[in-house]
Amino acid sequence: MGRFWRLALVAILSILVLIGCASLPELDGRTQSSALGLAESRQTQLGQSFAPKVDLHPGKSGIYPLDDALDAFAARLVLAQNAEQTLDVQYYIWRNDKTGRLLLSALYEAAERGVRVRLLLDDLNTRSLEGVLYHLHAHENIEVRLFNPFVHRNSRVWGFVTDFNRANRRMHNKSFTADNQATIVGGRNIGDGYFGTDENLLFADLDVLAIGPVVQEVSLDFDHFWASRSAFPLDFVADVTRKSSRYAPEPIAEMMAAEEAVSAYLQTVSNTPRVRALMAGELPFIWANAIMVSDDPSKGLGDAEGAQLISYQLQRAIGNPERYFELVSPYFVPTRAGTDALIALAEQGVQITILTNSLAATDVAIVHAGYAKWRKPLLEAGIRIFEMRRISHNGGSEEEPPPRFGSGAASLHAKTFAVDGERIFVGSFNFDPRSVALNTELGFVIESPELARRIDQTFVERMPLLAYELRLSPQGRLYWLERNAGEIIRHDVDPHTTRFKRAAVRTLSWLPIDWLL
Repeated sequence: MGRFWRLALVAILSILVLIGCASLPELDGRTQSSALGLAESRQTQLGQSFAPKVDLHPGKSGIYPLDDALDAFAARLVLAQNAEQTLDVQYYIWRNDKTGRLLLSALYEAAERGVRVRLLLDDLNTRSLEGVLYHLHAHENIEVRLFNPFVHRNSRVWGFVTDFNRANRRMHNKSFTADNQATIVGGRNIGDGYFGTDENLLFADLDVLAIGPVVQEVSLDFDHFWASRSAFPLDFVADVTRKSSRYAPEPIAEMMAAEEAVSAYLQTVSNTPRVRALMAGELPFIWANAIMVSDDPSKGLGDAEGAQLISYQLQRAIGNPERYFELVSPYFVPTRAGTDALIALAEQGVQITILTNSLAATDVAIVHAGYAKWRKPLLEAGIRIFEMRRISHNGGSEEEPPPRFGSGAASLHAKTFAVDGERIFVGSFNFDPRSVALNTELGFVIESPELARRIDQTFVERMPLLAYELRLSPQGRLYWLERNAGEIIRHDVDPHTTRFKRAAVRTLSWLPIDWLL
């Protein structure tokens, strides 16, 4: 090796060592805060609206499904606009797009009214939003914290290279809580693709709006994450003194002056009966026993175990299915252990139905590789599998509204399952190794035959027309049935995919990477 290359190698290694030596700051000086007390929260406008209803159903929570994209967006706006004391907001992804900016504007406007806003975001996707977050964080009534932040702000890649074990663990939780009286929990992140305003893509998703005791559980869980060792105030990790375009005040000022835009947009989505009922406080809640399940935030550092894990809590709350198990998971990676468990249930007589994304519909093809290799053994055990078709999210007509969960969406994103027609789970948890072992997750277990019937109805009535049903031929080969009005089309390979994409997925499926998916 020549002298030049030796020096170059030494320089590269020195840079890597210096980068690797960078570390997160101490958390000394971080402010302390907690959720609004229940007695005080009942005196707010939301409390006076919801508390009398809660009192009529002791021990139960009011649950309202948000399966429509615009309804889900409007519900968050309504909570932000009606909050009087606190807004506690926790998300994995917050896009710097129209709906993302509108909701940030709503948080800012709430802070201007005197509402204390705590915004906790996973740091994986905040780069494009960092300048906006800085201006929010500078407001006296807003604090922004980042979960598992990256030391190197300009390159998430270096974060993975130098601190992979921590950087690979993300906060996947999603909650939006106003005055400790109402909360929205489910599968949606914040962005146009989740609320029906992206012309190219809509994620079919499911949230629930909840009131009652389960809201206080979410608030306590938020406090736990907010005070965790992984939650860093923005100014602790970001160089907010830099004079770059990302921190320029002009576009930020324009965005934060969007109160009129927020109000105007809310008016455009308030014509549906459900949004009008929401704004009037007259939603027909389903009253049920609801339990919050959540990973301990220490999972973000690899320190959680046993009862601190959502997988353990789900098992305790759900139990073992005896008759039916209907699973909806956009990223379904059962692994050998999960496949064996599902087959064992099927052999005990449990009827199992699974809905996930087809290769054409998924937005993460590598995850499909972790699922595809388990399809045959599942089908051989008598388990039914549906794969969501990729369909134009306006159903082919500009006059039709954006779809609800299971009704013609471009890509499935809901995470839910129903057990024995009696109880359901709704939340952020995917049936994959990442949700089990790496990411923190949040959701509700709800004892509600009515909600379980809705999921069952989706499988019985809607899925055959909106998803491919997988079958095995007598020769043991996979094929897909596509049911359209008046015809059934058989596909002998993954429908509407290229040979190259299928080959790539097949190759990836041979690699031992399921634990990363």
